[in-house]
Amino acid sequence: QHYFTVLFGHEGQKPLELRCEDEVDGDEWVEAIHQASYSDILIEREVLMQKYIHLVQIVETEKIAANQLRHQLEDQDTEIERLKSEIIALNKTKEKMRPYQGNQEDEDPDIKKIKKVQSFMRGWLCRRKWKTIVQDYICSPHAESMRKRNQIVFNMVEAESEYVHQLYVLVNCFLRPLRMAASSKKPPISHDDVSSIFLNSETIMFLHEIFHQGLKARIANWPTLILADLFDILLPMLNIYQEFVRNHQYSLQVLANCKQNRDFDKLLKQYEANPACEGRMLETFLTYPMFQIPRYIITLHELLAHTPHEHVERKSLEFAKSKLEELSRVMHDEVSDTENIRKNLAIERTIVEGCDILLDTSQTFIRQGSLIQVPSVERGKLSKVRLGSLSLKKEGERQCFLFTKHFLICTRSSGGKLHLLKTGGVLSLIECTLIEETDAS
Repeated sequence: QHYFTVLFGHEGQKPLELRCEDEVDGDEWVEAIHQASYSDILIEREVLMQKYIHLVQIVETEKIAANQLRHQLEDQDTEIERLKSEIIALNKTKEKMRPYQGNQEDEDPDIKKIKKVQSFMRGWLCRRKWKTIVQDYICSPHAESMRKRNQIVFNMVEAESEYVHQLYVLVNCFLRPLRMAASSKKPPISHDDVSSIFLNSETIMFLHEIFHQGLKARIANWPTLILADLFDILLPMLNIYQEFVRNHQYSLQVLANCKQNRDFDKLLKQYEANPACEGRMLETFLTYPMFQIPRYIITLHELLAHTPHEHVERKSLEFAKSKLEELSRVMHDEVSDTENIRKNLAIERTIVEGCDILLDTSQTFIRQGSLIQVPSVERGKLSKVRLGSLSLKKEGERQCFLFTKHFLICTRSSGGKLHLLKTGGVLSLIECTLIEETDAS
């Protein structure tokens, strides 16, 4: 029997005795275990890292030395050019002043003093005038407007930084862990549900990381703040928000359904207990992107309110604001249409017989509620009733649904299920006439 033993360095672990069919196979196993030593790999890695650091230091030192030499050469060239220009200027001045040297030497000392005092007075008057101009501008409405404009930009950068952090928590604390959990042996959630809940939130995070870096680069050039070109880059990519906003309500619904699974709910609570979440739930992070476009619109409104009409960015900022408002309207309309379709389908599923008219996308839900259907009595006799059974002899509760084109009347069975009335359950409002009886009798 060809066997070998594996001994472990820590206590509590029993040695392993392993056997092979022949001696060659056993020697190969032992050699393979020797070569797979993790400590040897760490030592080799440390040696290579030390060599790499040493080479990097040499390269950096050479770069610094070369840079210093280049700067010295440039400074010397500049100094040579300056000295040449000074020599030329001095020669010209010397030639011009040569005839007047005798007069300056013979000038009265009192005149020299008067000229010196006049020079001081002229300098003091110039400094006083400049100080007055600066103080007047500081107190002017234009300067106040520029200060407020700068403050709006600084607040915008802080808000964008906070928003990027929220997206980072959403992606790294929820999306990526759940994506890994969906690939496990016993997944608490499917990949389709993860995609339905988070959709393109990772792409939105990458987009705003780029936008945030651009904002910080603009702030680094303060007091020159040019933002319009950043919005020109951002606007074409904001269409990804349409898909996220359109899917938002559905994502919350899928999340609510997934929470019915105890394993998923327990796992989600562990993720939400992460200190980075600060006690906020996943639904809160999924809601943050819904308010970003309106926040940009409000910021641009405030920015334009403090931007002069002749400002170089005025037209670009107005164009960005109009595009964002148009995108916001489109998103609002799409969300309304999507929510209306889902509401209609939800009502259609609650009716046992189904209802084909609710599959019309132009059918808009208005309201629902319980109404009491009363029998009509005419001349002391029971008359025919248009709504419901013709043999209605007592009041009955009906569940009613009002849409733009139809009026549905349902009865609720003992099991809680809804059934359309066999006669008059679906009323077309197009064929109806509304009559208001003003006679009080």
